[in-house]
Parts: sequence; structure tokens; C-alpha cells
Amino acid sequence: MPSSVKKDILSNGLKVFLKEIHTAPIISHWLWYRVGSRNELAGKSGISHWVEHMQFKGTPQFPSGELDKVISREGGVWNAFTHLDWTTYYETLPADKIDIALRLEADRMQNSVFDPEEVESERTVIISERQGNENEPLFRLGEAIQKAAFDSHPYGHEVIGDLEDLYRIQREDLANHYHSHYAPGNAVLCIAGDFESGIMMDKIRSYYSSIPERRNNSSEIKPEKRLQEERRVVVNGPGETAFLQVSFHAPKGSSREFFALNLLDSLLTGPSGLSMFGGGISNKTSRLYRRLVEGELAVSVSGNLQATIDPFIYEIMVILRPEIKHEKVLQVIDEEIARLYNEKINAKEVRRAVKQARALFAYGSESISNQAFWLGFSEMFASYEWFTSYVEQLDLITEDDLMVAARTILAPDSRVVGFYYPDGQIHMDGVQ
Repeated sequence: MPSSVKKDILSNGLKVFLKEIHTAPIISHWLWYRVGSRNELAGKSGISHWVEHMQFKGTPQFPSGELDKVISREGGVWNAFTHLDWTTYYETLPADKIDIALRLEADRMQNSVFDPEEVESERTVIISERQGNENEPLFRLGEAIQKAAFDSHPYGHEVIGDLEDLYRIQREDLANHYHSHYAPGNAVLCIAGDFESGIMMDKIRSYYSSIPERRNNSSEIKPEKRLQEERRVVVNGPGETAFLQVSFHAPKGSSREFFALNLLDSLLTGPSGLSMFGGGISNKTSRLYRRLVEGELAVSVSGNLQATIDPFIYEIMVILRPEIKHEKVLQVIDEEIARLYNEKINAKEVRRAVKQARALFAYGSESISNQAFWLGFSEMFASYEWFTSYVEQLDLITEDDLMVAARTILAPDSRVVGFYYPDGQIHMDGVQ
């Protein structure tokens, strides 16, 4: 419940969220930084992800190789993620061992080493990861669509970065990026689990208060202009499967239109959750599943909507059956979107979409790690109140709201359509 969350801001700007959950002797500690691929300059794509990797390479207090031993010997788990708008580090530990996470992350906020040999070693690792991704059809197709959808915004680059930038970035670039963004005033600390808030707050102050406030050097980022005409990309690559991806510029996560698109996605492709650890719900009731999968045109269909600071993209992904032409599948998608424009959406169908979205939201909010995740994730693009009012916002969306959102967001003249053909397959659709 919202009332169980306690908030504070330290004098150095660090925002703190605490949520007591006394169901198990576990505490989950998440430290979020407002830095991701959105904050990267031209020629330095992938630098945020690389800095995340370097955070595991040690500090004077925790040398490389010691970090994992410290967590694992106490029965804890830890990881980190870099995304479009943020980078986050988490540790979930037995409640009496939480000081390990507090001490570790306070140290990594200011004392990461960036050893030159480790930088070069990690360059090899990340380039190998990037090259491995290039063997995946969906990565190839997704990257081509992102580049086509954004002419100037950093969202046009994959989080892992462009290969030429990964060869170009130097140790000084990584250290400067780290010192520019890993600052208390650019971070949100979120802790959920079995603790007393007063005692935990004292611990936090003891570890984090002495870290000096630093100015965040992020530059202003202008949102991308809406596309004025459809763009198409054709990608050839490995595998034996053909894919179709249709992508539209989506509203930013803090907007009312985002909730409408969330429900439209549920109607079209089936419900999908926003949590990193949420469960799934069958999409067999969705319109495109019935038309494409049951109609034996596709193996599967899915949608993807992400909550972001600036408008990103909403995508419909289809795995085609052998010998089925891309244009045939695209025609069906266009027909179903046109129905949303032109026909009054059945209230029963909307209620089912809301019910499914609410269920997914609940599934993605039940564990202690998930509770800590939501405390910080919602702050990265909106505020924690976005999370607490999520269900209420869904309930406010009407059938008319959905029709308006379909007309404005899912317009055919403001989308990118991507066609993936396995190597050697003839382009049967007449796509150039």
C-alpha cells in the first residue's frame, strides 16, 4: 500500500524509498541511476552499458573478483541492467546481511577503478556480445527499425551500442561518463523487505551521506518529431524463419495516452507486463492471435510497449509460417487496426483487457524484489505515484479514448515496417 512507503532525500540529493514487508527475512536493495542510452552522445553509443560492466571490476575496497564472493557466500543474488533511460544495480540478501549491499553500492557510487587492462578486457567481452547479437534475427530487425524510427534522438541506437563506437570508446570516456552520472542527486535508492524503517534510514545515512554532491552534466534531449510517412526496412540474415515487425512511435510513459495504448496492445496482441520479473497471460483472446495464428498465417504474434521518458516505439512482432508472404500478414494487421479506428470497441472486450492488465500488474508486484523494483522503476520516467495509481488510470480509459488513441498512435503514415528474410529467401512481397 502507498502508506507503507517512506520517502526521504539526503542532503547530497540521494532520493530514498523504503517499504517494510515482513513476510520473509529477506531484503532487496536497488540503486537506480538516471542514465542509459538516452544520455549518450554521438560516437559514444553503448557507453552506459559498458560503465555498468565496469562496476563489477572492482574498487580499492572491493577488488575485482571479490564482489561476487561477498554476495554468494551469504546466499544472496545480485545483478545489474542498463536500459534506455536508466541503469540499476540490485542485491537481494538475507535481512541480517543487508549491510553488504549498502556498503558495496555506496562504494561503487564513487570509487570504481576503471583499470586500463580491465577496460580492454571488457571491450572484447562487449564486442563479442554485440557480434553474438548480430546472429539473432530479432536483434538485426529491431536495430534496423530503431535506426529508421529516430533521425536524431539517442533512442535510435541499441543499448549495447554501435560496433564502431565500441572500438572507439576509451578508458577516459568511460570514467568521465561515470563521474558525470553516478552521483547521489542522479540516483534513487529503493529498499523493500524485513526491516524497521528508522533503523534502515540510519544505516543509509551512515553509508551514503558522506558521498559529496556532484553536478549532473546531462544535456537537454529533444524528443523525436513524429514520422510523416511510412518507412520500410528489409533485413536479410541467418536462420530459416521470416519475421514482420510493425512499429509506431509510442507516447511517453507518464502520459494518459500510454495507458490507452497499453489496453490497445492487449486487444490487438494480448496482455504484456511492464515488470522485469512478471508472469505471463495467454494472448489467445487477442484479435491478431485469432486472425494470424488461428488463421494459420503466423506461428506467433506479440506486442511490446515500454514506459520511457520520451516517446519510444510500440511494436507488433509476428513470426510467419513458411511460404506466407509478409504483405499478407501486414494486410491483416492493417485490417484489425482499421477496425479500432472505425468500429465502436465492445465494452466487454475493454473490460477483459483491463482485467488482464490488472492481473499482470499484480503478478509483477507480488515478490519482495518486485516491490523494490517498482519503487525505483516508476521514478525513472514518472514518479512512484504512477505506480500507485496504475490500476485507477486503466479504469479511467473509455472506449472513445481507445478509438482516439488508435487513430493518432497507430496511424499507417507514422510507422516503420520491418521485413526479415532468411539468407537465400527470395523477397516474394515485392519489397525493395
